[in-house]
Amino acid sequence: MSDIRLKHGIWVVVADGENALFLRNEGDATYPNLSVVKEIHEENPPTRQQGTDRPGRYNDGPTVHRSAVEEVDWHRLAKERFADDLAERLYRMAHRGDFDELVLVAPPLVLGEMRKKLHKEVEDKIVAEVPKTLTNHTVPDIEKLLSAA
Repeated sequence: MSDIRLKHGIWVVVADGENALFLRNEGDATYPNLSVVKEIHEENPPTRQQGTDRPGRYNDGPTVHRSAVEEVDWHRLAKERFADDLAERLYRMAHRGDFDELVLVAPPLVLGEMRKKLHKEVEDKIVAEVPKTLTNHTVPDIEKLLSAA
Protein backbone atom coordinates (compact mmCIF):
# COMPACT_ATOMS: atom_id res chain seq x y z
CA MET A 1 0.00 0.00 0.00
CA SER A 2 2.96 2.28 -0.32
CA ASP A 3 3.12 5.40 -2.46
CA ILE A 4 -0.43 5.74 -3.74
CA ARG A 5 -0.74 8.97 -5.70
CA LEU A 6 -4.33 10.00 -6.11
CA LYS A 7 -3.76 12.35 -9.02
CA HIS A 8 -6.61 14.14 -10.79
CA GLY A 9 -8.96 11.82 -12.69
CA ILE A 10 -7.76 8.57 -11.12
CA TRP A 11 -10.50 6.10 -10.25
CA VAL A 12 -10.72 4.25 -6.95
CA VAL A 13 -12.90 1.15 -6.63
CA VAL A 14 -13.69 0.21 -3.03
CA ALA A 15 -15.37 -3.19 -2.84
CA ASP A 16 -16.17 -6.17 -0.67
CA GLY A 17 -18.31 -9.21 -1.42
CA GLU A 18 -21.56 -7.26 -1.51
CA ASN A 19 -20.81 -3.58 -2.15
CA ALA A 20 -18.75 -1.59 -4.61
CA LEU A 21 -18.11 2.11 -4.67
CA PHE A 22 -16.66 3.68 -7.82
CA LEU A 23 -14.92 6.96 -7.01
CA ARG A 24 -13.12 9.53 -9.19
CA ASN A 25 -10.64 12.06 -7.86
CA GLU A 26 -11.86 15.53 -8.82
CA GLY A 27 -9.02 17.12 -6.84
CA ASP A 28 -5.29 16.55 -7.13
CA ALA A 29 -2.65 14.42 -5.40
CA THR A 30 -2.16 16.97 -2.62
CA TYR A 31 -5.85 17.63 -1.98
CA PRO A 32 -7.88 14.65 -3.19
CA ASN A 33 -11.60 15.09 -3.61
CA LEU A 34 -13.17 11.70 -4.34
CA SER A 35 -16.64 11.89 -5.84
CA VAL A 36 -18.99 8.94 -6.19
CA VAL A 37 -19.46 7.82 -9.79
CA LYS A 38 -21.44 4.66 -9.11
CA GLU A 39 -22.56 2.54 -6.19
CA ILE A 40 -23.48 -1.16 -6.27
CA HIS A 41 -25.10 -3.13 -3.47
CA GLU A 42 -26.15 -6.77 -3.55
CA GLU A 43 -27.71 -8.67 -0.70
CA ASN A 44 -25.60 -11.61 0.49
CA PRO A 45 -27.01 -13.08 3.70
CA PRO A 46 -25.06 -15.71 5.67
CA THR A 47 -25.09 -19.27 4.33
CA ARG A 48 -27.43 -20.40 7.13
CA GLN A 49 -30.07 -18.06 5.67
CA GLN A 50 -29.47 -19.08 2.06
CA GLY A 51 -29.27 -22.86 2.24
CA THR A 52 -32.04 -24.79 3.96
CA ASP A 53 -31.27 -28.35 2.93
CA ARG A 54 -29.32 -30.75 5.10
CA PRO A 55 -25.97 -31.80 3.66
CA GLY A 56 -26.27 -34.73 1.27
CA ARG A 57 -25.07 -38.27 2.01
CA TYR A 58 -23.57 -40.97 -0.15
CA ASN A 59 -22.82 -44.66 0.26
CA ASP A 60 -19.21 -45.72 0.74
CA GLY A 61 -19.54 -48.79 -1.43
CA PRO A 62 -21.18 -52.14 -0.62
CA THR A 63 -21.25 -51.50 3.17
CA VAL A 64 -24.03 -49.79 5.09
CA HIS A 65 -21.68 -46.97 6.00
CA ARG A 66 -22.70 -43.54 4.67
CA SER A 67 -20.69 -40.31 4.57
CA ALA A 68 -21.87 -36.72 4.59
CA VAL A 69 -21.15 -34.33 1.77
CA GLU A 70 -19.76 -30.95 2.79
CA GLU A 71 -22.40 -28.22 2.80
CA VAL A 72 -22.09 -25.54 0.11
CA ASP A 73 -20.92 -22.15 1.39
CA TRP A 74 -23.48 -20.03 -0.47
CA HIS A 75 -22.20 -16.81 1.11
CA ARG A 76 -18.66 -17.37 -0.21
CA LEU A 77 -19.98 -18.36 -3.65
CA ALA A 78 -21.98 -15.14 -3.81
CA LYS A 79 -18.84 -13.13 -2.93
CA GLU A 80 -16.91 -14.88 -5.70
CA ARG A 81 -19.73 -14.22 -8.17
CA PHE A 82 -19.82 -10.56 -7.14
CA ALA A 83 -16.04 -10.31 -7.73
CA ASP A 84 -16.52 -11.87 -11.19
CA ASP A 85 -19.29 -9.41 -12.03
CA LEU A 86 -17.19 -6.51 -10.80
CA ALA A 87 -14.23 -7.60 -12.95
CA GLU A 88 -16.53 -7.79 -15.99
CA ARG A 89 -17.99 -4.33 -15.24
CA LEU A 90 -14.47 -2.87 -14.91
CA TYR A 91 -13.56 -4.37 -18.28
CA ARG A 92 -16.55 -2.72 -19.97
CA MET A 93 -15.72 0.62 -18.34
CA ALA A 94 -12.03 0.39 -19.30
CA HIS A 95 -12.96 -0.56 -22.86
CA ARG A 96 -15.21 2.53 -23.10
CA GLY A 97 -12.33 4.67 -21.82
CA ASP A 98 -14.05 5.70 -18.58
CA PHE A 99 -10.73 5.68 -16.68
CA ASP A 100 -7.00 5.72 -17.41
CA GLU A 101 -5.73 4.71 -13.97
CA LEU A 102 -7.32 2.65 -11.23
CA VAL A 103 -6.76 1.86 -7.54
CA LEU A 104 -8.47 -1.30 -6.24
CA VAL A 105 -9.39 -1.48 -2.56
CA ALA A 106 -10.90 -4.77 -1.37
CA PRO A 107 -10.44 -7.52 1.22
CA PRO A 108 -7.78 -10.07 0.21
CA LEU A 109 -10.35 -12.76 -0.74
CA VAL A 110 -12.29 -10.44 -3.07
CA LEU A 111 -9.09 -8.93 -4.47
CA GLY A 112 -7.78 -12.43 -5.24
CA GLU A 113 -11.01 -13.46 -6.97
CA MET A 114 -11.07 -10.26 -9.00
CA ARG A 115 -7.42 -10.70 -10.03
CA LYS A 116 -8.28 -14.10 -11.52
CA LYS A 117 -10.97 -12.55 -13.72
CA LEU A 118 -9.52 -9.14 -14.62
CA HIS A 119 -8.96 -8.54 -18.30
CA LYS A 120 -5.50 -7.42 -19.46
CA GLU A 121 -6.95 -4.04 -20.44
CA VAL A 122 -7.98 -3.43 -16.81
CA GLU A 123 -4.77 -4.89 -15.32
CA ASP A 124 -2.70 -2.43 -17.34
CA LYS A 125 -4.56 0.50 -15.74
CA ILE A 126 -4.18 -0.62 -12.12
CA VAL A 127 -1.62 1.55 -10.33
CA ALA A 128 -2.21 0.21 -6.78
CA GLU A 129 -4.07 -2.47 -4.84
CA VAL A 130 -5.03 -2.08 -1.20
CA PRO A 131 -6.02 -5.32 0.58
CA LYS A 132 -8.42 -3.76 3.10
CA THR A 133 -12.13 -3.56 3.76
CA LEU A 134 -13.11 0.10 3.49
CA THR A 135 -16.71 -0.19 2.26
CA ASN A 136 -18.06 0.78 5.69
CA HIS A 137 -16.02 4.02 5.70
CA THR A 138 -17.21 7.41 4.51
CA VAL A 139 -15.74 8.91 1.34
CA PRO A 140 -13.73 11.53 3.33
CA ASP A 141 -12.32 8.71 5.50
CA ILE A 142 -11.33 6.77 2.39
CA GLU A 143 -9.60 9.91 1.04
CA LYS A 144 -7.64 10.29 4.28
CA LEU A 145 -6.66 6.61 4.47
CA LEU A 146 -5.47 6.47 0.86
CA SER A 147 -3.65 9.81 1.07
CA ALA A 148 -1.82 8.65 4.19
CA ALA A 149 -0.73 5.44 2.45
